[in-house]
Amino acid sequence: MKKLLFVAVTSAAVFVACSGDKVKTWEGLAVENARIQMEKQIETVESLGFPFHNPTSLQDDGNVLYCDVTDWRSGFFPGAVWYLYELTGDSTFVPYARKYTEAISDAQYLRWHHDVGFMVGCSFGNGYRLTGDSTYAAAVVEAARSLSTRFRPNAGIIQSWDVDPGSEREAKGWACPVIIDNMMNLELMFEASRLSGDSTFYNIAVSHADRTLKEHFRPDGSCFHVIDYDSVSGDVRHRHTAQGCAHSSAWSRGQAWAIYGYTVAYRETGNDAYLQRAVGTFDFVRNHPNMPADKVPYWDFDAPGIPDEPRDASAAAVIASALYELSTCPVGDMSQEYVAYADSIMQSLSSAEYTAPAGENGCFILRHCVTSMPAGVEIDVPLNYADYYYLEALKRRRDLALAGR
Repeated sequence: MKKLLFVAVTSAAVFVACSGDKVKTWEGLAVENARIQMEKQIETVESLGFPFHNPTSLQDDGNVLYCDVTDWRSGFFPGAVWYLYELTGDSTFVPYARKYTEAISDAQYLRWHHDVGFMVGCSFGNGYRLTGDSTYAAAVVEAARSLSTRFRPNAGIIQSWDVDPGSEREAKGWACPVIIDNMMNLELMFEASRLSGDSTFYNIAVSHADRTLKEHFRPDGSCFHVIDYDSVSGDVRHRHTAQGCAHSSAWSRGQAWAIYGYTVAYRETGNDAYLQRAVGTFDFVRNHPNMPADKVPYWDFDAPGIPDEPRDASAAAVIASALYELSTCPVGDMSQEYVAYADSIMQSLSSAEYTAPAGENGCFILRHCVTSMPAGVEIDVPLNYADYYYLEALKRRRDLALAGR
C-alpha cells in the first residue's frame, strides 16, 4: 500500500492548543498514534489479499487473529477505518473503509445470532452516515429484518443465541438466553426504522429495552450478563453472569454495555426511565470501591484477586464513549462531570500504559483487554472492539469541543 497522506485536518484542529510552538493535546496525540497503528494494520491486511482478513486480536503465539464475516466482531475494523477517516479528514482512508465494509456484506443476512447490530451498524451504519450511500442504508434495513427474526413476542425480547442440541448453551440448561450486550444492537433497529419508515423495528427495540430494564438489573444498579427466558411463557428461568467471576458479580464490560445501550435508547425514544438506568449503572461503576484510580476497570468488579487481576481497556473505552454521549442528554450539572470522567478514562487509555508503541501489539491501538476470564479466552490482549470504541470516543470528544462544550 502506498503511504497514506495526511490531507485535511480541520476536524482534528480542535485537538491542538497553541503556546508559541504548537503543543498537541492528549486528544491530538491519541489520534496521531491511532493513525500510525491503523496505517500499519491496513498495510498488513492489504498484503494478505482476499478473502478479507479482519484483524480481531492476538493469539497466544503473538500472531494476529483474523475473523470471518460470521464473527460478531467482523464490523469493528471497517468501522474503525471510517472513524479514522472522520478524525483525520484524510479521504485516502475512504476506499479502504468501503472495501472492508463491503467485504462483510453477507452479515446483513445473518439470522442465527443477535450481533448483526454490531456487525452492520459499525460498518455500513458509519459508512452511510459519512457518505449517504443508499446501498449502505439498504444493508442496515436488511440487517434489521434479520435481527427481527430473533424477536420472541411472549418474552418481548430479541434472543441472543440459538440453543442447539448438544451445544454448550444446552449444557448450561438455557432455553432462550439474552445477554446485556444485546442492548448494543438496538441502535441498528432504531436507525432502520428511521430509514425505512417501518415502526416494527422501533417497537421491537423498545420492547427489548423495557424487558431488559425489568429483568437484568440488581437493586445496586449493576446488571447480570445473561437472562434466560422461557420463550413460550415469557418467564425468567435463570439469571447468570457467564463472563464474570460469579453469577452475582459485576462483569465490567457488561456494565459498560448497559450504560451505553440505555444512553442510546434514551436518545432514540426520550424515555426517562432509560436515561435513569444509564445514569444509575454509571453511578454504580464510578462509586465502586474496586474502580482503579486510572478508571480502567478490572475485568470484573468483584474479581477475587484484585488488585492483581487483569484490566479490561475495552470496558473503559465503551464507558468513555457512552459518557460523552450521556453528557449531551438532559442531565443538568452532571454533564461536565461526565465529560471530565470520560476525559480521565481516555487520558489513561492514551497513555503508554494502555496505548501500544508504534508497530507493536499486532498494530492494534490499545493493550490490556479481556474477552472471557472464565473461558480462558483472550486475556490481557488487544481487541478490535476496544480500538473501535476508543476511536468513537475520540470522535465524540471532538464533536463536543467543536460545539464549545
